[in-house]
Amino acid sequence: MVTHSTNPVDLAYGEAGHGPPVLLLHGLGSSRNDWPMQLLALVPRYRTVAVDLCGHGSSPKPPGPYDMPLLAADVARLLTLTGAHPAHVLGLSLGGAVAQQLALDSPHLVRSLILVNTAARFTSGSWQSRLMGLRRMAALYLGDMDAVAQGVAERLFPRPEQAALRRETAQRIAGNDLRAYRAALWAIIRLDLRDRLGEIHCPTLVVAGDGDTTVPLASKRLLAERIPGSRLEIIANSGHATPLDQPEAFNRVVLEFLDRVA
Repeated sequence: MVTHSTNPVDLAYGEAGHGPPVLLLHGLGSSRNDWPMQLLALVPRYRTVAVDLCGHGSSPKPPGPYDMPLLAADVARLLTLTGAHPAHVLGLSLGGAVAQQLALDSPHLVRSLILVNTAARFTSGSWQSRLMGLRRMAALYLGDMDAVAQGVAERLFPRPEQAALRRETAQRIAGNDLRAYRAALWAIIRLDLRDRLGEIHCPTLVVAGDGDTTVPLASKRLLAERIPGSRLEIIANSGHATPLDQPEAFNRVVLEFLDRVA
């Protein structure tokens, strides 16, 4: 495996099913294990490929810095080597940012985009956004992955009935390599694709959880407004991790979109 951070790496992935390829890209600190409910819906009809992004899961964890073009180049290499293209690319949060970059840098590999609780720029001028960012960076540099994982899990799944999801998420994030997690977070902080969204010309669905406290709804509206022909779908009673906290509603929206594209 290539492990130098300025070159694409060979990503760990799993796949199942037959048909048009669908690529699943997870969020920061997570892995390809994020998608159990989506696999049940997609595998009967699609070749479904779930990836561990660079620095995550079983993929290589080279030293930083990372940036979004590098992370997208890893995915482009995987799609090319496996022949899983052009793919319907579904990305959550960080995965949605990688999906945007992939559509800009390698449009021939992308059939459509499903962008879930993500943004073209994650940092904003609001004091809430700045405070959240400072807290996360402070935890990363002054604490450890256990503390970061617990904080993220509690924000993603705050309700009492979500205890199991909260526990599983905390365990998964706590297993991350601290340096790789920092490098991926810096890639998110530096991202700004707002002025290039008009260059994306594939069919695009933007999905937003109505209770997402991580990425503002305004950021998702901006994606839908600037990507030509795209539309915004808001999922009720959902936070940032919509595929996990509202899987039935999310799967229905995704399958309807894929049917229309096909």
